[in-house]
Amino acid sequence: VQPNNYSTFYDDQRQNWSIMFESEKAAMDFSKQVCIAKCNSSPVLDSVLYQDLLLGEGQGVEGGDSLEIAYTGWLFQNNGLGQVFDSNVNKDKLLRLKLGSGKVIKGWEEGMMGMKKGGRRYLIIPPAWAYGAQGVAGRVPPDSTLVFEVEVRRVKLVKECSGSDGQSVSSRDSPAPSPVPNADGFSAD
Repeated sequence: VQPNNYSTFYDDQRQNWSIMFESEKAAMDFSKQVCIAKCNSSPVLDSVLYQDLLLGEGQGVEGGDSLEIAYTGWLFQNNGLGQVFDSNVNKDKLLRLKLGSGKVIKGWEEGMMGMKKGGRRYLIIPPAWAYGAQGVAGRVPPDSTLVFEVEVRRVKLVKECSGSDGQSVSSRDSPAPSPVPNADGFSAD
């Protein structure tokens, strides 16, 4: 995924190709289908598959960083998207999580690493990285593969708090100090 509705890829002969789409939505829809095709062509899905839809800006997130995200989750059924089982997209509250804290399924912890503020990613998560053999009563059947579209709306990097190298990267554009985080601890931008 590239800016301005471009996607690039290499074919089997290592030749580079670029595709320009007529809209951001068309580029995202194509990228989702690529991820589903990767899943359907895998003999065994034993790790999280992900496909960036929008890259976002800034530094990639890592363990310990706090995020606020909007998401929708589907069951993966009949080699494609099944029914939605969870979403906060049309709700007032974003999901707050700290990567690496173990408060969300392992597939999210793994699949969201490296995302940036404003980034959107498609995740296909096998049962072992989701809810496994137990499922979630009334919502996720046992041994379900799940698909999520996640968007990082706000980020609080651990490095911003500690003042390590990440801080100098974000402030190198101007001599002015970085903005002070607001009351909830998330940066004002």
